Amino acid sequence: MSVDQRIAIVTGATGGIGQALVRRLLHDGASVMLADLHQDRLDATRAELGRDFDIARIGTAACDVSREDLVAAAVDATIKQFGAWDYVVNNAGRMLFKPIETQTEQDWRDILDVDLLGAFFFTKQAFLRMRRGGAIVNVSSVHAVETEPLVAPYAAAKAALLSLTRSAALEGKAKGIRANAVLPGAVDTPMLWSNPNVAAGVEIIDKADVGAPEDLAAAIAFLLADDARFVDGTSLRVDGARLARL
Repeated sequence: MSVDQRIAIVTGATGGIGQALVRRLLHDGASVMLADLHQDRLDATRAELGRDFDIARIGTAACDVSREDLVAAAVDATIKQFGAWDYVVNNAGRMLFKPIETQTEQDWRDILDVDLLGAFFFTKQAFLRMRRGGAIVNVSSVHAVETEPLVAPYAAAKAALLSLTRSAALEGKAKGIRANAVLPGAVDTPMLWSNPNVAAGVEIIDKADVGAPEDLAAAIAFLLADDARFVDGTSLRVDGARLARL
């Protein structure tokens, strides 16, 4: 399995899963454009990664994925710096914890704009500008399949992301671009432990069911690589069998 000499964009690149994935891709020989909201965090992450990897293979693009113009600009920057573009991992995401009766239209738009439209914007750019043999991986969630109270917009967005993935796989076939999704379960990141449902005991987390960011990185790296060339339009659950339990 190799992504050697390929060019990847990873959104949400300064977070737990994002950073683990960037490290995995750099280790495997790819060059990576880190896309995230805040340039200062991007600079700090790039400097840290540069201690272990060739910093010339690491780029940064401050990007609000909910804005199509900034997504296009991030792709511009990638192609300008590295000369081409092969992969995108739509990892950026937001959550909201509120009862449905207190949610507003803006609450829904805030979540959908990042968790769904951000992936659409990058998929659109991929179909316009990515090289043949490229791949898209969308980071969905087990909430797309089974969920809990107070997270309706997030669960809906992640379910819709699976549908977008299937559509992208069908339409990307003629362009030589694959599209797949991963559904993380409980992953040891600040996002998990700051979840108020977890803190309140509404969602019970067995430590045996908690994976490491590197577990997700390994699954995503496989889906990007040529070894997965016949894996297209699939949704891969990466949850340590958490949802398999009756």
